[in-house]
Amino acid sequence: MRLLTVNTGRPKAVPYTGAPAGVTGIDKRPADGPVHVTDPGPKGTGGSGLAGDSVCDLRHHGGSDQAVYAFAREELDVWERELGRPLANGAFGENLTIRGVDVSGARIGERWRIGADLVLEVTSGRIPCRTFAGHVGEERWVKRFTRAAAPGAYLRVIEPGTVRAGDPVEIVYRPDHDVTVRMEFLAATTRRDLLPELLAAGDALHPEALRAALEYAGKPAADG
Repeated sequence: MRLLTVNTGRPKAVPYTGAPAGVTGIDKRPADGPVHVTDPGPKGTGGSGLAGDSVCDLRHHGGSDQAVYAFAREELDVWERELGRPLANGAFGENLTIRGVDVSGARIGERWRIGADLVLEVTSGRIPCRTFAGHVGEERWVKRFTRAAAPGAYLRVIEPGTVRAGDPVEIVYRPDHDVTVRMEFLAATTRRDLLPELLAAGDALHPEALRAALEYAGKPAADG
């Protein structure tokens, strides 16, 4: 299990984003050297967890529970074959392109150590949006990506650290429930009936996913 590249992006004006300023940081490219990763702070004010990486629409992206986005190189390879064109690491706007980890099959609350110091915790899957579709440039992209149900994972920073291409990835904690990133993604998109099952992951869930699951199950949300 290995980190192939660490990918960052700078603000870029595009016609396909709904961000207020008309710019996006989704066009991410592999960094040449080490990148420091920290908790960026709450959603709405905090952006990316990676130094030198831009999150341009803080309404929907970034913050502590979406500090880092990881995608499996194996899934990029699947999409390469389907789309009939090469996809470089970072092509889906992911911060970390990883080989050897079933990213979409990871359990919510699972923790990964990358390199010597960085520890991340899986929180949710990535929901495709207009900006993602425009960036990829494929017809019916949101529906196709949703149907594949391999969304990659958002992660929060448990212990900050510096990472670089080639660092080992180690799963240091795996919870005993069966709530995976894929299940959370399906519950948020096409299988709302799965929402109550997400509650087994508890507070490890992205707060928005936890709130949706509680509401669907008719249970009160915790204050704060």
